[in-house]
Amino acid sequence: MLDADEVVRLYGPWKGRTPRDAAKFLHGYSGRWWIAGGWAIEAFVRTPRAHDDLDVGIPRAEVDGFIEFASASLDVWAAAGSLTPLLHQRSDVSAQCGNLWLRASGADPWEYDIQLNSVDGQTWRYKRNPNIARSLSDCLWSHDGITYLRPEIQLLHKAKHLRDKDTVDFQRCLPLLDEPSRTWLAQSLLLESPHHPWITAIATHR
Repeated sequence: MLDADEVVRLYGPWKGRTPRDAAKFLHGYSGRWWIAGGWAIEAFVRTPRAHDDLDVGIPRAEVDGFIEFASASLDVWAAAGSLTPLLHQRSDVSAQCGNLWLRASGADPWEYDIQLNSVDGQTWRYKRNPNIARSLSDCLWSHDGITYLRPEIQLLHKAKHLRDKDTVDFQRCLPLLDEPSRTWLAQSLLLESPHHPWITAIATHR
């Protein structure tokens, strides 16, 4: 997995967008969307952290409508190992594509990283293990009029790589998670990675 500096070196810089910027950009969009990544963690713990980019989640099934809306003002690229511009309103986004990157032009920085989530109707499924599922409404929460991915869902995504910043995010969130959220995260980690160190940390948390 490339670190943030290497991504910038290879593909170019990211603009410092915020959740409020995303809400303004997506005003009038009729599909479902939410803020994910580090910004979702920051909103939950209510203290600032550094950010490489801004992650926005949408259901994969709604990708065509999103591309039609977003492409009215920004270029949309499929990010699936390589970057491919999507030059038409309808997508042809492959099943292997997990993200869309948006920017105004090739001379401009990237603005939004759109994460394509597996959502069947009202049920969210974890991309690495479809047996881990939850009602989409239970995956989201709102703060100051913006919808965010719940921290236990974001931490499950972060658990795979265990970068320093992911460990810090886990340590900051753990004391603030309620018992159902801690239990869900621990059970999901048991299915995905039975020996993950966070399982012990959750079990011993008081």
